[in-house]
Amino acid sequence: MPASLAPIPADQPLPHRKTLRAWLIPLSSRTTLWALLLLVFDYALLLAALAGTVLVDAVWGKLLCGLAAGFVTGRLFIIGHDACHQSLTPHRRLNKWLGRIAFLPSLTPYSLWDVGHNVVHHGYTNLKGVDFVWAPLTQTEYQALTPFQRLRDRVYRSGWAPGLYYMIEIWWNRMFFPNRAHMPTRRPIFIKDCLLVSAFAVLWAGVMVAAALATAQPVAAVLLSGFVLPFLFWNAMIGFVVYVHHTHVKVSWHDDKAAWSQAQPFVSTTVHLTFPLGIGAVLHHIMEHTAHHVDMSIPLYRLKQAQSKLEHMLPERIVVQPFSWRWYFETARQCKLYDYSRRCWTDYAGRAASTQPV
Repeated sequence: MPASLAPIPADQPLPHRKTLRAWLIPLSSRTTLWALLLLVFDYALLLAALAGTVLVDAVWGKLLCGLAAGFVTGRLFIIGHDACHQSLTPHRRLNKWLGRIAFLPSLTPYSLWDVGHNVVHHGYTNLKGVDFVWAPLTQTEYQALTPFQRLRDRVYRSGWAPGLYYMIEIWWNRMFFPNRAHMPTRRPIFIKDCLLVSAFAVLWAGVMVAAALATAQPVAAVLLSGFVLPFLFWNAMIGFVVYVHHTHVKVSWHDDKAAWSQAQPFVSTTVHLTFPLGIGAVLHHIMEHTAHHVDMSIPLYRLKQAQSKLEHMLPERIVVQPFSWRWYFETARQCKLYDYSRRCWTDYAGRAASTQPV
């Protein structure tokens, strides 16, 4: 292997992002056919799951199909997420349409997600005061909250309610007809995309109601399993995914832009969460998240190879965490607030989180 492509020891300076991205150039090619096949396949899975909420008689069967529909909604969202990054196909205009189509079941307005995710989150990952996604409070900020706000923060960061956080703080406040406090910029495309997902929601609910009436079933039961449950599960899924991507005892947050820039945050602010049994592939490799933050042009179907390349070239630099529920709830217990002077996560009492493996 040429010296220029040898792994960079942990005691050496981290290469510039341009160098890291150069390593991944061979993996940035995009294929339109494969992207279309993925989209069609996942939509077929979604329609099958939704059909099950109508055709299956047993209540448990309906609920299981509703949960499956929510999970596939997450898969479709990941495809839309790639399209919004212009990494799904080589065609910019096609990506915009495919992204909107893939985002429909999650009721996500494409243009608003583009601003909140691509511009803010990826542009300023884990920079306090700019990146708003799961941004931790300081102890002083927490103590200044009202009792209700403190309770809300405790619920959000309990480990049990990532979906509630996402549905309220991200989707409702920032994605679905956001007010000027959450989206000062006003663009006609924002309203159009919000109207598009609203029309889809009405159509979706209307089809479920019609299906219930046509099969002489209680409308409430079919709506619950075929519309409400998939949306709630989807929120829980995305809330969990985003939480574990950027909450870890070894993940840094910054409140100073110069220090944040010097830290090269595309490596130090995210986690590669690993799963057994090929679960990562079922999630369209969205958990190979370091590679995604280093180079957003890498399509989902090449992220696994890109992540492996980075971990080979940057030993001991990237946070790699095998998933377990024990680790997850221990992280939720320790990572409540962030102390920027000590540069560490703390619990609500101010105790620093341990960086020892769980």
